[in-house]
Amino acid sequence: MYSHQQDSNNHFEHIADQIKKGTTTCALTCNDGIVLAADTRASAGFFIADRHVMKIQKVDRHMGMTIAGGVADAQNLVDIMRYNANIYRLTNRELMPIKSAARLCSNVLFNQRYYPYYVQIILAGFDNVGGQMYNIDLFGSITTEKFISTGSGSPVAYGYLESEFKEDLSVNEGYKIAIQAIAAAIRRNAGTGDNI
Repeated sequence: MYSHQQDSNNHFEHIADQIKKGTTTCALTCNDGIVLAADTRASAGFFIADRHVMKIQKVDRHMGMTIAGGVADAQNLVDIMRYNANIYRLTNRELMPIKSAARLCSNVLFNQRYYPYYVQIILAGFDNVGGQMYNIDLFGSITTEKFISTGSGSPVAYGYLESEFKEDLSVNEGYKIAIQAIAAAIRRNAGTGDNI
């Protein structure tokens, strides 16, 4: 017996698996900011499509996001987030709160759940609440941790992050840990590579 629901579930599982096929990004919360890191390789299966992709995008002067997954979908989502952050800043004469930006990103992805954006996002920044980061998947689910990694190299990066992360790191200490986490993924994951 076959149903449309089974076909739909298989399609979503396939998309979720494909997002994990290449790249590694990570983020850490620090006492004086947020650290974002990523490799620069764009791969399509076993083909290296580009060695110099910018997977960390600035949304506003206090907020950025890492992208994994489909390039066009990710660029479109970054544009939506930049547009809304600018409108918020111009309207309210203050920067958009990080939590509000995460909720907006989640809502955009949730509203596209039947034709999903092919992305895995870490949205992070530093506002009057402090440093915050959110892991947002292609269906709009939000999780938050002290450190996050996405992409096919994330199991390796998590291994390094879990052993080295400590509470109350400074950004100066945190970026060294993030670099080493991405470097470990480059050494052990074929979809991750080139530069950090």
